[in-house]
Amino acid sequence: MSEQTQEQTRERGADAERRVVVVGAGMAGVQTAVALREQGFTGTVTLIGAEPHQPYDRPPLSKAVLLGTAEGSAFDVDFEALGITLRLGCEALGVRPRAHVLDTSDGPVPYDLLVLATGAEPIRLPGAEGVPGVHLLRTLDDAERLRPVLARQHDIVVVGAGWIGAEFATAAREAGCAVTVVEAADRPLAGALPAEVAAPMTGWYADSGAVLRTHARVERVETGGPGEPGGPGEPGHVVVLDDGSRLPAGAVVVGIGARPATAWLAGSGIDLGAHGDVLADDRLRTSVPDVYAVGDCASFPSGRYGERLLVHHWDNALQGPRTVAANIIGAAVGEAPVAYDPVPYFWSEQFGRFVQYAGHHTAADTALWRGDPSGPAWTVCWLREDRLVALLAVGRPRDLAQGKRVIQAGTTMDPRLLADPARPLKAATA
Repeated sequence: MSEQTQEQTRERGADAERRVVVVGAGMAGVQTAVALREQGFTGTVTLIGAEPHQPYDRPPLSKAVLLGTAEGSAFDVDFEALGITLRLGCEALGVRPRAHVLDTSDGPVPYDLLVLATGAEPIRLPGAEGVPGVHLLRTLDDAERLRPVLARQHDIVVVGAGWIGAEFATAAREAGCAVTVVEAADRPLAGALPAEVAAPMTGWYADSGAVLRTHARVERVETGGPGEPGGPGEPGHVVVLDDGSRLPAGAVVVGIGARPATAWLAGSGIDLGAHGDVLADDRLRTSVPDVYAVGDCASFPSGRYGERLLVHHWDNALQGPRTVAANIIGAAVGEAPVAYDPVPYFWSEQFGRFVQYAGHHTAADTALWRGDPSGPAWTVCWLREDRLVALLAVGRPRDLAQGKRVIQAGTTMDPRLLADPARPLKAATA
């Protein structure tokens, strides 16, 4: 038997007895389970999800599922063929790290290695919890409840002009609904982008026929009786703003952000950050042995950006699991650990525009524009010491693809060349 064959046999033996339990059946959890199998893990893999549905992808919920062009967005994964055990409709309740036990609504589940992938949960509008006709958009059930609202072309008030608010407003306008978006800040995407970058996006709402009201904080939501804005037999609503304005609505959709779904970890000894995020290290390990964390529920230290990042986007939930799987498998055979240090990436389709972002701009010292922000296609590039650290591209996917590679390479740029929108971004190096 060759040395390589002996090593492979030892690896299989080390894995075969190990039990990996993954908590959370969204993108991060599913991709972790799949990556373990793709990378050769031979032990047991159990995927636990709180929802009863087959695991599904979330981005289609804000358009295709809402508008009825798709019934669902289940992952195209043959879990049985991969030897992945699904336990759906099973809620995680707590972790006992010393005993290596996950407590769930179906009873205790022992593990050798645990992966936390519970994602994030939407922030609820204070005072509107449980009010009929006040909706969130996070789950398949949320989208299915909202689909008939759009089909009946109700007047809709959207609370929050962030990414999800803009995407929902886009779908509602496509469905023929009258839409008013109220935002407490002075601009859309106030928590994500600088004022000068978000400013051109303000006009997108009016262009689509939606009304955007900034500096507008919701004081309360009043529910009326049958025959009011909601239609026959449905409660109508009035959204009351802090300036006394009253906005009638057949439905109210709340998109004011999300926080890591980690409250269930209280008392576990797993360290959490100020936002409730699991504090993972650069290998995506938590503060307790044999527990990893990935996706929206976890933050990680970025060597590239010199700070801890909490990334609530699809690509992070796709990329992180590969690192987790490599480290779980490698740890058993003494391989060097793999660090997780991605260039964050996300996209959004809103008001007929394809918006993409890569990197992390907060430490930049210069912002450069490529193209006219009043036009249909433009890019903002953020530099630090003449190195590209982030960019936002509207209708310029080639800029995004080239820019992401430039960020990864750490290439020095020539700002004068970079500002020329006719020049390929990759040709603007110093």
